[in-house]
Parts: sequence; structure tokens; C-alpha cells
Amino acid sequence: MESREVELNERGNGVFGEREAHHNQLVKIVGSDDDLSQINSVERIFERKDVPSWREQLTVRAFVVSFVLGVLFSFIVMKLNLTTGIIPSLNVSAGLLGFFFVKTWTKFLEKSGMLRQPFTRQENTVIQTCVVATSGIAFSGGFGSYIFGMSEIIAKQSTEANNPQNIKNPQLSWMIGFLVVVSFLGLFSVVPLRKIMIIDFKLTYPSGTATAHLINSFHTPQGAKLAKKQVKALGKFFSFSFLWGFFQWFFTAGDGCGFNNFPTFGLKAYQNKFYFDFSATYVGVGMICPYIINASLLVGSILSWGIMWPLIAKKKGDWFPAGIPASSLHGLQGYKVFIAIAMILGDGLYNFLKVLHRTLFGLFTQLRKKDKGVLPVAATEPTPTVAPSYDDARRTELFVKDQIPTLVAIGGYVTIAVVSIIILPHIFHQLKWYYVLVIYIFAPILAFCNAYGCGLTDWSLASTYGKLAIFIIGAWAGSAHGGVIAGLAACGVMMNIVSTASDLMQDFKTGYMTLASPRSMFISQVIGTAMGCVISPCVFWLFYKAFHDLGVTGSEYPAPYATVYRNMAILGVEGFSALPKDCLNLCYVFFAAAIAINLIRDLVGKKWSRFIPLPMAMAIPFYLGSYFAIDMCVGSVILFVWQKLNKAKADAFGPAVASGLICGDGIWTLPSSILALAGVKPPICMKFLSRTANAKVDTFLGS
Repeated sequence: MESREVELNERGNGVFGEREAHHNQLVKIVGSDDDLSQINSVERIFERKDVPSWREQLTVRAFVVSFVLGVLFSFIVMKLNLTTGIIPSLNVSAGLLGFFFVKTWTKFLEKSGMLRQPFTRQENTVIQTCVVATSGIAFSGGFGSYIFGMSEIIAKQSTEANNPQNIKNPQLSWMIGFLVVVSFLGLFSVVPLRKIMIIDFKLTYPSGTATAHLINSFHTPQGAKLAKKQVKALGKFFSFSFLWGFFQWFFTAGDGCGFNNFPTFGLKAYQNKFYFDFSATYVGVGMICPYIINASLLVGSILSWGIMWPLIAKKKGDWFPAGIPASSLHGLQGYKVFIAIAMILGDGLYNFLKVLHRTLFGLFTQLRKKDKGVLPVAATEPTPTVAPSYDDARRTELFVKDQIPTLVAIGGYVTIAVVSIIILPHIFHQLKWYYVLVIYIFAPILAFCNAYGCGLTDWSLASTYGKLAIFIIGAWAGSAHGGVIAGLAACGVMMNIVSTASDLMQDFKTGYMTLASPRSMFISQVIGTAMGCVISPCVFWLFYKAFHDLGVTGSEYPAPYATVYRNMAILGVEGFSALPKDCLNLCYVFFAAAIAINLIRDLVGKKWSRFIPLPMAMAIPFYLGSYFAIDMCVGSVILFVWQKLNKAKADAFGPAVASGLICGDGIWTLPSSILALAGVKPPICMKFLSRTANAKVDTFLGS
């Protein structure tokens, strides 16, 4: 969740080392395969196996499995988008399930004598690429951020810029049309640079490399055995999580009912959002996220809901009017939203400058050196030129074999850009054609920078570029001419381009290391993106129609980033006049604090930085509350205890167990949505009252 995938709905900008942690988890899984971890050459294991042509890698069964898994993961990502916006990497579960489904099918055909083509790691890579591309649209499509932020539901929660000119309610037709015209540009923008990025500059793309290690391990005898055990573990916890979600549903007959409103630490703590809500999803997310993310979320929860908001609430009548609604941005809600935005922007700015510096330094170093060595991330001694290994020689030979003509890439980009410039102003009349033209002129440069920086640091800055578009285009359009909608739409255009560019380059790296053809990778990404452009809007539409309180603060699906992104657009259009009293000063403090904390983390080194909280993670509970942070900390505690008891088993099966918890609870949203659409309501309301309130209820009922 953009290739740094625990995404605090900042698929890339906000994931705080999760991709690095996920990379370590994958390597641990691979490392449990003794044969694979002890050898020096991966490709010598597979040298007796023929590499299928690019057409043979693109099988019907691969895309059938990709479609099924794409629907599954789109539901999961959508639920995460609309609850907290924290999206963990689902690469482990996508790889495991893709391998399991096709392997089971081919074994059945082999026993019946009908198998025509064996299952290869190249086909596995095609599935992985297609599934991630499909479910990725559920994030980059903005259903939990910029698209839903345009809606009347989000707009009426504030008094600023909520006129018809700055509102556009979701409709299935225009959402699909919008995604179709903007989601493919990023793919064509970086295709001509694949050889330079992967072979000449030797960019590492840690997530793509880790995924390749995972796929390669599946196709060794020992790795296949481990994968089978992991799938069993995933299946067990998938079933548990699904049934637990079903059981909880029976007790949610009204607002504030059910286990997810259990006042674990008392009613006073519950009122300040401190409680465990029994969410299997976020316990699983906590098991995947590094400890520092979960700890940072908890620190942010305590700082905001434990200290700051109770103190600011006492200033009612002084810092903000006493009689305004709780949802008004001129009251306490404004402090929650804008201080969180200040921390997000401060963190984003710092990391943007850091990655830009590393990108320019690395590129400058490469251009000065005649022979291409390993790209330095920091100032190091030049690496002497060495003869390519057997693996590198074999991979390079096949990587350059199937070319994607440069004219096709340039022609595709120009054609889609022209069509997009014509169509987008008809979808959003506030977004003028010349706004889109300016974006498309600069987008290839930004896509290159994002893909290059992602290869260096595994850190995609797509959401940062999106926020930049919000402020520039929104201010250019102005409030009177629908600047909020123009800014949010521009954010979507920019995010889709730079996000898919870095994703495609990660896939090229995975394909390079599994001998999958770049042509099959590109086609798989295109097909996966096309499926996502239809699947994701349909999944969101199901949520939108099934849950009447979608996007409402305090509901089951509050869509916090929709509010955050809309208020960024309002800030860009109207300036600081939208802020309540003294809020701007606090925003300055927290913006500077986010930069300072990141700087300190980088200066003290890895040994001590793991004890310093991450500003972006701290900012999320400022607006949303602490309950999901407690869930995630429970997941961390479970994994920590498991690792103390049996580290090897925890490292091998922890991601599979976590994925099962996330997938089961996520898929329960499909039947629960169908039940809601059919008008079937839960039979029981389980609610918790204080002793005094309970006595009043008893007296009322007795009378």
C-alpha cells in the first residue's frame, strides 16, 4: 500500500519502514528453506527447467485466479481504506494463495492426465503482478480519500466550501470512467527506462526483490512444502476471523452496539476512544507492522486523546464557540483534523526532500561513472567493477530479450493523455483542460523521480505528489470556481500516474529475478489495472449503498482520510481562514515537530531510531481515536510472545496467520453488505451503560 506497503492511506509516503520490515519477513520465510539460503546461485537450481515464452507465461488460469484474488483483496483494501486507512502489505497472502490455487489445479489435471502446461515461477509472477495491480486501484482510486472527499456526506461535516460547486457525489459510471482514463498513464511513462533502472543502475527495489525471493522459494521442493503449511495456517485463521465477524454481527442491531463498542478500560476511557474493539483485522495488521509503527500509534493516541483534546475541550467558549456542532471544523474537530494534517505534511515534506536528495545524489553519481556499479544510497567508497555472476548474466540475457518498443510507450502515453484531457473536464467541469495538460507535462518527470527513489529507498512518494497537486491546482482554480473538486481530482490524476510507475518498476525487478518476461509483466499489469478499474468502484459502490452512515465520524466506516484530503483542499483554496483560534500556532508547532523528529531519527542511526516514534503514525489517531492502535498493539504483543517462544516458527508463519486474520474479517464485509442491502438487520443490540444510566433505563421501562 506505491510500493511501501503498510500504507497509512499514504501508500508510499506514510508507511514508516513497513516495506523494509515486510522485506525482512519475506527473507525470513525464504531463509527457512535451508537449500535456498545456503546456495550462492538461485538460477542454477532452475537451469534444467525451460523458461516459457512471454505468451506462455500469460495463461487463462493465471488471470482467472488473479480475478478471484483481485476481488478478495479489493474488499479487504476497501474495508481498511474506509475504517482507518492503514493498509498492510498483502504480498505474502497474494503469493501464497496464487501459488496454492494454481498448484492445486495443476496437480488435479496431472493426476487425470490432462495437464498441458506445468505451473512455473514465471506464471506465479504474472499472478502476483496482476493481483497487486488490481487491488492497488482500491487504494490509488481514492475511494477512502480524494474521491469520497468530494461527496456531500463529507462536505456537510464542515461549513466551508460545501456549496454545490465544490461537491460531487459518487456514481459508478463516472468513477469507472475516471479510473480508466488516468490509471494507465503511469505504466507507459517509465517503460522506456526499465533497462536503465534495473540493469544499468542496478536499483535494488527491496520489495520487488523480496517478492521474487518468495516466489523462487515456492518453486523449490522445500519451499513448496513450507508454502503448503503456510496456506493451511492462513486458511485456519481465515475461517476463524470470518466466523468471528459473523458472530459479532448478531449483536450490532443499533448504533453503539456490539463487541466493537466494548468499554474495555472503563466508560471514561471509552468516551476518549481508548478501548479494544475485538477487530481481527487490526490484530492481524499489528502482527505485520513493525513494532515502532504500533508504538508510535499508541504514543500519538495518548498525546492527543489522553492529553491534548481534553485540555482543548476545556477552552470551549474561548478558543472556539460553545454552541457549534461537534463535527464543525471551527470547534474541537478543527484542531483534531488540522493538527493531524500539519504532522502529515511535515513528515511528507521531510521525506520528500530526503528521498529527492538521495535520488539526485545517486543519479549524479551514476552519470559521472562510466561503468555502472551498485547505486550508493549514502556516501561510500566506489564499488570496483566485477564480472557479472551466473544469475545476473542469465537474468540480463532474458530481461533484454523481449523488448517493449519505445514508440509504443510514447504513443500510448500521448494517446491516453489526449483522450484524458478531453474527457476529464466532462467528468469534473471544475478541472479545466489546461490544468490536466500541465499535470501531464510534469507527470513523466515526477514518475521517473518516484520510480528511481523507490528503487533506492523502497519509499514511494505518490501521496506527497498528490497533495502537491491539491494545493497548486486548488489554489489556481479558486473557491468560487470549484477549487476543492479541482484540487481533489488533480490529486487523483497525479497519484495514479506516479503510483503505477513505481509499482510497474517493482514488478520489472520481480520479473527480472524470476526470469519473467518484461512484456508479460507489462501486459499483466495492464490487465490487472483494467480489472481494478471496474472491480474497485463496484466494491466501493456496494459499501456506499449498504452502509447509510459511511463516512460519518464515529460510524463503523468513518473514512478518515476523506475528511483529511477534503480539508487539505479547503486549506489550499481558502487559506488559514478556515482554522479555529490558535489552531494555526499549534499546526506550526506540530509541523516543525514532525520535521525535527524525523531529522533526529536519521541523525542518531538505526540503533536508537527504533525507539523514537514516527510522526506520520502518531498523526493518524489524532483524528480517528485510539481503539485501532490498541488492536494493533495486541497484535504486536502476540507476535512478540510467539517469537520469544519459537522464533523460527513465528518468522515463518506469522505473516500467514496475520494475513488469515485480515482476509477473513475483510471478506465478511461482502455478506454483511448483502444483508444490509436486503434489509436484514441483526437481532440483538449489546450496549454498555454506566450504573446510573442503567438505573434510569430500568426506571423508565418499569414505569
